[in-house]
Amino acid sequence: MNDFINKIGEYGSQLSFDKLGDVLTYHHNAPILFSSGLFFFLFIGFLIIYMSLRKHLLTRIIYVTLFSIYFYYKSSGFFFFLLLFVATSDFCIALLMKRTASQWGRKAWVLLSLCIDLGLLGYFKYFNFLREIVVTVAHELGYQMGNASLQSITYQPLDIFLPVGISFFTFQTISYVIDVYRGRIEPLRRWVDYVFYVSFFPQLVAGPIVRARDFIPQIYKTPIVTRAEFGEGLFLVLCGLFKKTVISDYISLNFVDRIFDAPLLYTGVENLLGVYGYALQIYCDFSGYSDMAIGIALLLGFRFNVNFDSPYQSATITEFWRRWHISLSSWLKDYLYISLGGNRKGKIRTYINLLVTMLLGGLWHGASVSFILWGAWHGASLAVHKFMMNHFSSFKPLGSEMKPWRRVLGVLVTFHLVCFGWILFRADSMQVVGEMLTQIFTNFHPEVFTQFVMGYKGVFVLMVVGYVLHFMPKSAENGLQAVVTRSPLLVQAVMLAIAIFVVVQFKSAGVQPFIYFQF
Repeated sequence: MNDFINKIGEYGSQLSFDKLGDVLTYHHNAPILFSSGLFFFLFIGFLIIYMSLRKHLLTRIIYVTLFSIYFYYKSSGFFFFLLLFVATSDFCIALLMKRTASQWGRKAWVLLSLCIDLGLLGYFKYFNFLREIVVTVAHELGYQMGNASLQSITYQPLDIFLPVGISFFTFQTISYVIDVYRGRIEPLRRWVDYVFYVSFFPQLVAGPIVRARDFIPQIYKTPIVTRAEFGEGLFLVLCGLFKKTVISDYISLNFVDRIFDAPLLYTGVENLLGVYGYALQIYCDFSGYSDMAIGIALLLGFRFNVNFDSPYQSATITEFWRRWHISLSSWLKDYLYISLGGNRKGKIRTYINLLVTMLLGGLWHGASVSFILWGAWHGASLAVHKFMMNHFSSFKPLGSEMKPWRRVLGVLVTFHLVCFGWILFRADSMQVVGEMLTQIFTNFHPEVFTQFVMGYKGVFVLMVVGYVLHFMPKSAENGLQAVVTRSPLLVQAVMLAIAIFVVVQFKSAGVQPFIYFQF
């Protein structure tokens, strides 16, 4: 306990007047995290003022917008101007599109929006990747043609900073413009309202991707947080903190990273456990952020849709994508898959559309071959499952309609399909992928499992706890939430204090940035 008090005291000393400016300014190697003490400090102050402004609509909107912009500044520095530029351009385009009567004119406005948004995303995220491809092709042509000038071209990546969460807020603002074009929503009349929507800090840097038609109506309502909503929000924040700082960070630093950094130093069973560990790590990391984002928004009077629904309980790959990163998978379905023709152009075209959608979904995650292959793996898996459902009636039942034995078998198969994809997702190179698979299939040595348990006791316990909680029935999760919701305010405060205490203890191992910050 004394160590905990000392750490709190150390953080408090950082907030002395002479160091306050340094703490509140942006540092590229220390982006603000929901799990950091600084965020809790800022959020408590923000919340006090926010509640006093809840009946003053415009003042509240301006206040939240300014705080959100500051939050993004703490994440990406002066690239918050990029966020404002994207928001302003699409706000104006939506208004101009509404005033355009002709269909071709409206399509031209949508095309301009896509050029701006995807152009910026392409430069910051994919320029070096594309440049490397061009240089590689030029070298190959140079050798084939005997052209010395082409052979002499060298690739030097440009120092391009990737603004945190750029993929999330560009997808969010694209959905707004397309929904206005499709007539699903009316364009906003006030610029500050749209900036509020795009920059709302709980989901700004790592999602979930919030649709305008779901979020914007909530802006104009007086925020009223019932006791049940407060308890639900607190429960989600506590769950997110536990997933991120206790499970994800610990197993990452103490086991998973070591395996993926040097798979040949470990046996096949350790490599396989490393893959299982990463599957749990990325789920706890990203769903933990989503839980905190949804919980914080709920404490402010805004309700987001669920973003993760126990995805490893899925019995098919199709079900997995209905449970994993729901806001992204539904976005890809509504704005990409359906736009490509969906399942309306025949069976062959449906399979192609699935593959293209997931290829682009993989590329959305990062500019590398491994991400493209990860998307291709999931696209091919979805296409195969669609084919099997079209040709074999026994594959049509989904979810609870399956017989118990088939569901258990389906969960095992789907989980390992997803885990193979995670190897592609996490590995730094295809060489690492090959080394891990080689160790798993040719150098397994199951007898090493007991040594793993004894040598990595903390990791093993947290992996067991993580998977047990993940496969826990929904009724048990609802029961835990009810306990938090029905507890007196004092008990809830104690729960939060205990959570902060645990976070501080595990922070000694180093709190890692959220994985999806890079996307």
